[in-house]
Amino acid sequence: MAQKVDTSIAPSIDVKSLSYSFPDGSTGLKDVFLNLPPGSRTLLIGANGAGKTTLLRLLSGKRMAPADTVSIAGVDPFKFGLEGVTYLGLEWVLNPIVRTDIDVPTLLSSVGGDFYTERRDELVRILDIDLAWRMHAVSDGERRRVQLAMGLLKPWTILLLDEITVDLDLLSRSNFLNFLKRETETRPCTIVYATHILDNLATWPTHLVHMFLGKVKKWGSMEELNVMSNPSAQVSTGNSQLGELVLRWLQEDLDERGPRNANRTEGKTYENLDGKGGYGAEKSH
Repeated sequence: MAQKVDTSIAPSIDVKSLSYSFPDGSTGLKDVFLNLPPGSRTLLIGANGAGKTTLLRLLSGKRMAPADTVSIAGVDPFKFGLEGVTYLGLEWVLNPIVRTDIDVPTLLSSVGGDFYTERRDELVRILDIDLAWRMHAVSDGERRRVQLAMGLLKPWTILLLDEITVDLDLLSRSNFLNFLKRETETRPCTIVYATHILDNLATWPTHLVHMFLGKVKKWGSMEELNVMSNPSAQVSTGNSQLGELVLRWLQEDLDERGPRNANRTEGKTYENLDGKGGYGAEKSH
């Protein structure tokens, strides 16, 4: 069994007073505060549009955060660089390069596969990758496996995952999550993972962050949020306590927000629709 390491030397993630607006002026994040400790495995929870992807892209440096709002291991990454930070999102499988006639070993070699041979072989095994695959002739789920192997092949210290397991089957997702958990227990690293899929996650996270309309409503450790880590501890619905908590959070968000079209459709009926998704002369609004 691998020996556990001192997680205190892993990087922390600190966010304070982080607000962000998109180029069109719409709000992405509003006054976000977070303190994710070294070696933590954090789940970002929230409905679509809650701000999870925006937060991850700011943490990864794909978008520029305002000065002194983000600190990685006590350092402003936008002043001193983002070495060791890996971000994996859904857009990769849409990249035309990975749909060309190229083989898996060539792709893995291009990101250090010939140097990190043990990690390469472990990831190929865990993700059930066929080295004979050619990328133009495989499914999106198979491309996703290759993406994960490429992204995780070089050891990272902070891993930011955005809905990255949506194309994986149940067994592959379980093996992948076990690999990530083992990483945080055997070397100094920290993970933030945004997902709607809670399979195999009852014992995985150390911390939860609940986002809603660009804000952080709640965050804390599993213990602070009174979530049991026993995977066999289920409530009457058959869900884990984590699943029940997430369902409750999302229902509270929906109740607070109300129907998406409430303001636009107040006082109107579907018979008013002009057939083009609008309300006659009002459709331009």
